[in-house]
Amino acid sequence: MKKVILGSLTILALSMSFSCRDTVDKAKSATEEAGAALEEAGEDLKEAGKDLEEAGEGAAESVKEAGENTIDAAKKAGDDVKKAANDAADAAAKKANEIEKAVKN
Repeated sequence: MKKVILGSLTILALSMSFSCRDTVDKAKSATEEAGAALEEAGEDLKEAGKDLEEAGEGAAESVKEAGENTIDAAKKAGDDVKKAANDAADAAAKKANEIEKAVKN
């Protein structure tokens, strides 16, 4: 009877040993798969970062161009206002001269 119990315990210990080895192998495999997935995710994030950087550069160029266009439009508007003011001043001076001549006569 003692041999039966010892034999049963030995078989149980061996099965637990194989079970633990199997668990260790599965854990190792899962760890390797997780590492590979993390590497792939890191590469995807790196690529996404490059895409964002390129988009940012394009946006910066667009903003710069829009700023230059705004400056050009402001200069043109300033020139137009200046011309209109000069024309108004000339017209006012002409009218003043006409009034002065009319008062003298």
